[in-house]
Amino acid sequence: MFTGIIESVGTLTKIERRGDDIRLTVASGKLDLRDVKLGDSIATNGVCLTVVECLANGYVADISAETVALTGFASYQVGQAVNLEKAVTPTTRLGGHMVSGHVDGVASVDERINRGKAIEFWLTAPKALARYIAHKGSITIDGVSLTVNEVQDERFRLTIVPHTAAETTLLQLKAGDSVNIEVDLIARHLERLIGYAAKDTEVKSSEVTMDLLARSGFLR
Repeated sequence: MFTGIIESVGTLTKIERRGDDIRLTVASGKLDLRDVKLGDSIATNGVCLTVVECLANGYVADISAETVALTGFASYQVGQAVNLEKAVTPTTRLGGHMVSGHVDGVASVDERINRGKAIEFWLTAPKALARYIAHKGSITIDGVSLTVNEVQDERFRLTIVPHTAAETTLLQLKAGDSVNIEVDLIARHLERLIGYAAKDTEVKSSEVTMDLLARSGFLR
């Protein structure tokens, strides 16, 4: 589990193709690796990766074919910067939101607009994921926890404050780029639960009402 608060920007130093899989070597920048051991998880551009080798200033991780297909890793190049975050501990501040590191898909950057010292981005999400993106809800972009400020069908707007821009790779984004996205965990599970509640009461999911939610235990 992660929070989406980036701890360091790292660099891909080696990308080894192994059939449909990929083995990555990552230089970890200022990320403190003293407490990292084999088998630990590090979110790399929002993707939860398992450390298979610890290096003096980095780590090695494997990416499965399924993860490659759902993320931007297929097009990443040596030298590319990536956002890094170690898994949370029981004493970690939850400064962002609950992030699993299981990327749902890739969104495209449509526009970049400078607003004073902040940067606004308009992005387009895959249609299948758009229903999970809500105004003032949370979304993870390349591992960064962000608030959605506006939604128009599959398009949504984000505002990046100067500190976040300086401490992540988001400052480098431009129109035409692709980013890894993870939608809100609660939204995905709630949809599933409501679907089962509707089946249990022989109500179609399109007929979900406030009364159905109350009878199913979602409202008090």
